[in-house]
Amino acid sequence: MSTLSPLDAVHSASGASFIDFGGWRMPVRYSSELAEHRAVREAAGIFDLSHMGEIEVSGPEAARMLDFALVGHLSAVPVGRARYTMLCHDNGGVLDDLVVYRLAPDRFLVVANAANAHVIYVLLRDRAHGFVAEVTDRSAEFALIAVQGPRSAAIVGAVTDADLAALKYYASTATRLAGVDVLLARTGYTGEDGFEVYCPPQRSADVWRALVDAGRPHGLQPAGLACRDTLRLEAGMPLYGNELHVGITPFEVGLGRVVKFDKPGRFVGREALAARRQAGSDRILVGLAGDGRRAGRHGYSVFDGDNEVGVVTSGALSPTLAKPIAMAMVATKYAEAGTALTVDIRGRREPVEVTSLPFYSRS
Repeated sequence: MSTLSPLDAVHSASGASFIDFGGWRMPVRYSSELAEHRAVREAAGIFDLSHMGEIEVSGPEAARMLDFALVGHLSAVPVGRARYTMLCHDNGGVLDDLVVYRLAPDRFLVVANAANAHVIYVLLRDRAHGFVAEVTDRSAEFALIAVQGPRSAAIVGAVTDADLAALKYYASTATRLAGVDVLLARTGYTGEDGFEVYCPPQRSADVWRALVDAGRPHGLQPAGLACRDTLRLEAGMPLYGNELHVGITPFEVGLGRVVKFDKPGRFVGREALAARRQAGSDRILVGLAGDGRRAGRHGYSVFDGDNEVGVVTSGALSPTLAKPIAMAMVATKYAEAGTALTVDIRGRREPVEVTSLPFYSRS
C-alpha cells in the first residue's frame, strides 16, 4: 500500500489524479499537464514533494564523515548554503543524487530521492562508522512544498518576513512562513527560480493553503509530477532511475564536476572515479531534438543508420519548445551537436539531431 502524503486530502479536494511514485501516492496532475507546465514557466506552480527523504547528519565529525561518504566537498560548504552531490558505490556508480544543506557547523540535512531514501540512510549510517557523527532519518518530521516559477519570489515573499533578496540560489534559512516554523531554501528541479519549504507535516496544509492564496493573483497553479518531469527534462536535469543509476558514473552524464578529488582524505569510490576520469568514457549523455510529434521514451533505441548506438533515458514533447526532445546515452563518437540520428519509436525510425544540454534555460 502506498504511503500517503500529509497533503493527500488537500490534493483530493483539488481534484488531483494520483500515481504511485517511489512507494508514495502522489498527485500526477490537477488539470492538464500542459497548463501546469506553462504556469511554472510563465508564472508559478506549487508542488508537493513530501515523498523525498530527509536524513540528518550531526556531530563534531559530521562534515568530515560526509566528505568520506559522498563525492562532494561538504566540509567546504558554508552554514546556510547547500550543494548538489552524489553518493557512489565503490565502483563509482551513482547510488543517488542528493542535495545537502549545511544547517550549522556540525549539522547537515541530506535530501534523497523517495525510492532511495531508506537505502541512503542505511549507507550513510554504515559510512559513519569510525566518525564522531550521528545519522538520523528525519523523513517523517518533514513535509516538503515547492513553489517554482518567475513569480515565486513575489508569492513566497507575501507570506514570510525572510529577506528573499539575500537568499541566494542554493541557500537556506530557518524562518517563519504563514506563522509556521520552516526551513526555506532557494532550490528546485524545474529550471526556474523557486523555493522549497520544509515544514512540519501537521502544519503542511496551512502552509500549502497560504501559498495558494498568496499565489492566486500571480497565476499560481497546483502542479503534479507529470509536469515536473517535463520541466526538469527541458532543463537537462537528470532523474535517478533514468539518467542516473549504479551502472553510470557522474562522468557519463556530464557531472564530473561534482566529484571533488582535491578534498582532503579518501572517499568512497575515489579510485574507480579517478580511473574513469583518466580513461574517459565510451558513452555520454546528450540531448536529442526532433521535428515531428512523436517523442522517444525511456528505453527506446537510438540508431546511426542500421547501427544501434545508444538508448533514450528520458523523452517527451516539450511544451516550451513545441517539439519532441529526449536525453539519451550514446556512444561518444556520436555526441557532437548537429549529428543526425534516428530513434525507434514503436517500430518506426524518427529523425533526431544531437543537441547540447539543457534544452531550456531561463534568461
